[in-house]
Amino acid sequence: MTAEQDPPHFRPDTLAVRAGMSRTPFDEMAEPIFLTQGYIYPTAAEAEAAFAGEIDRYQYSRYGNPTVTVFQDRLAAIEGAEQCFATATGMAAVFVSMASILSQGSRLVAGRALFGSSITVFNEYFAKWGIVVDYVDAHVNSDWERALATPADAIYVESPSNPMQDVIDIPFVSALAKQAGALFIVDNVFATPIGQKPLELGADAVVYSATKHIDGQGRVLGGAVLGGAEYIEKVRTMVRTMGATISPFNAWILAKSLETLPVRVKAQSASALELAHWLDIHPKVAVTRYPLLASHPQYALAARQMTLGGTLVTIDIALPPGTDPHGAVAKAAAFRFMDALEVFDISNNLGDAKSIVTHPATTTHRRLGADGRAAVGMCEATVRLSVGLEDIEDLREDLARGLAAI
Repeated sequence: MTAEQDPPHFRPDTLAVRAGMSRTPFDEMAEPIFLTQGYIYPTAAEAEAAFAGEIDRYQYSRYGNPTVTVFQDRLAAIEGAEQCFATATGMAAVFVSMASILSQGSRLVAGRALFGSSITVFNEYFAKWGIVVDYVDAHVNSDWERALATPADAIYVESPSNPMQDVIDIPFVSALAKQAGALFIVDNVFATPIGQKPLELGADAVVYSATKHIDGQGRVLGGAVLGGAEYIEKVRTMVRTMGATISPFNAWILAKSLETLPVRVKAQSASALELAHWLDIHPKVAVTRYPLLASHPQYALAARQMTLGGTLVTIDIALPPGTDPHGAVAKAAAFRFMDALEVFDISNNLGDAKSIVTHPATTTHRRLGADGRAAVGMCEATVRLSVGLEDIEDLREDLARGLAAI
């Protein structure tokens, strides 16, 4: 295979289509898929040299694969990262991004507002292994100042957070992370590599569930960790040993999906912003959360850090005065709204071309418990909307239909 060069002057939209492209002697237009578990050596001596690390070549597809390399190189080019390593799922990426550098006695400082499975990893596995996990309200800078006044080994946040859309001051936390000696990791799933560049803002590493916007069409699972070469080598070593390797087929799907990522995300974000403005003044919506909505608590920060507001809108259904937002009546109102929708599909995914509605308290964030959800501002009336590529007027009419059913 021959690899094309990625000129540094190319912009992200061009890199999304052309970065990392490799062609066989057949000069095919589409990237080839190498569905192979292993590779052949011309001599026993070359096999020995490969496993000794004396030569750089493909050995086994758990270690590396040409199709996977195309996906990794393309995503790294878009992100502006030195290197990328792909994993079987987004949660594999989340886990290995920290497990590869933490050990017994390590200290992890994490944002309190996180995806439920991430909290489970921290509370049920990291804690059991002797890793100290301290939580902060990540959108409150004074919390970071207190937490990072003492040394830490890693920092992990989502920005914007899932599902409450808290925006973290990445440059501020980055400066404190360096003082504390911590590696700063940002889950950039909500913003996407098109809408925010955490590495440019000072983060050390970025994590993605590629299952979301990067695929964007509900087909495959995948994840990715991006950062400096030395750090990614630690990630690579752990993944190749533990086996959470992405399949070549999934990597091919994701590499091809990157070609349309900018177009999809820009269109979805435009629709999300328009719907957020409409929902923000709707009488049956108590709160609308969207980073580039002027009513968002961190709007000014989001406008500095993000070029797009993302494809997600989070709302709280308006309830009668005196109603407990964490009670059964609130949940019933949210369910009536969701069940009346005809275009939005009820699912737990996000970032898809199809619009999706999710009730976090009973699905994605169920394991946080009532107290954990309340601590980040989530209630039974909270609903997460993932805006797809359908006609904006059909989506507006659908949401109006759902709100009328409450």
